[in-house]
Amino acid sequence: MAQAEKTASHAAAGTAQNGGTNVVTLGPRDTLNGRLDIQGDLRVHGNVEGDLKASGDVAVESTAAVQAAIEGANVTVRGQVTGNVTARRRLTLGGSGRLNGDVKVGRLTVEDGATLNGNVAMTGEK
Repeated sequence: MAQAEKTASHAAAGTAQNGGTNVVTLGPRDTLNGRLDIQGDLRVHGNVEGDLKASGDVAVESTAAVQAAIEGANVTVRGQVTGNVTARRRLTLGGSGRLNGDVKVGRLTVEDGATLNGNVAMTGEK
């Protein structure tokens, strides 16, 4: 978890350098247990248990294993997710993505090879 905190702090410190867009990345060896609520984008390559909420986009990469509720503007799942997902704009399930949970989305894209086990509720994009 110390690694994840270091990465998050580093990303926040770099905000002014990259035009004001905050991007937090959890690497493949990082583990997060608990709640992460950020202003900006989130990329997950490691393991998460808890809740993830981002004002921007959330990407769960193919190396990630997530047991958490996820909320973001656009959510992309290429790894394993167990938990409910809210995508205010679009949820994209990549070919390697596995999602077990209910989803609330504005739009839904499911690529060949992806799996979704749960209920889907489509709302207007926000």
